[in-house]
Amino acid sequence: MKTFILALTALLFLTGCQESPTGRNRLALVPNVVMTDMGEQSFEQMKQQIPVITRPDINRLVQCITGELVATLEEAPVNGVSLPDSWEVVVFDNPSPNAFALPGGKIGVHSGLLRVADNPAQLAAVIGHEIAHVLADHGNERLTQQLGLKAGMLLIGLFTESEIAEDQIQQALGLGAQLGITLPFSRAHEEEADLLGLSLMARAGFEPGESVRLWQNMAQASGNQPLEFLSTHPSHDTRIESLRQQMSAASTLYEAAEPARCGA
Repeated sequence: MKTFILALTALLFLTGCQESPTGRNRLALVPNVVMTDMGEQSFEQMKQQIPVITRPDINRLVQCITGELVATLEEAPVNGVSLPDSWEVVVFDNPSPNAFALPGGKIGVHSGLLRVADNPAQLAAVIGHEIAHVLADHGNERLTQQLGLKAGMLLIGLFTESEIAEDQIQQALGLGAQLGITLPFSRAHEEEADLLGLSLMARAGFEPGESVRLWQNMAQASGNQPLEFLSTHPSHDTRIESLRQQMSAASTLYEAAEPARCGA
């Protein structure tokens, strides 16, 4: 294991930065086939362990919205990311207003989200956000970060003589890595997925202004949030303000698109 992590460390230093679809520098070094396999296995486990909503009307709605959004990906910037050959969206019986995406084109929607999203456009804002995570290869970037952090911890251990000092240094670096690297990058991913998802929903014919109303609903449903400094997600106010700043460009895309027919 040490040999693998040290080899990855060398790779991190020797490999140049890539660009995300929005032009942000990032490292995503795990092979796509590995990420896809991990995503598919995790999704299958979830479907076996968590009840799945089978109501035809709900499934038709989320599949229609996903299909409309995916159809716009030919126009989306990918910057070398390999897109999934197919997409799968499943509604899980979970009361939290949430959704998630896994590599390989696997999207999970919690049933609780359907009570917060007032219309198909608001649901499209969330599903578009999750598709954007896959589009930007955020899972790969996060895994690369975690492997890089572990490699750094291993190097500290190799060059520290005292076991007590080693433990103290690793604890301190672990906290610093969490606050200084892992959390800010997670917020960067969320912000990037918001903006990419806004563009996707507008191109697909969903009214982009509903994204702001969706996050206003989410703010009311979630109550108090942790301090943004200690959160992996932007605050609701930060998120809404960022979306509003991009609304003019999104509205132009929406006006040029055919209206989405999901739930009509």
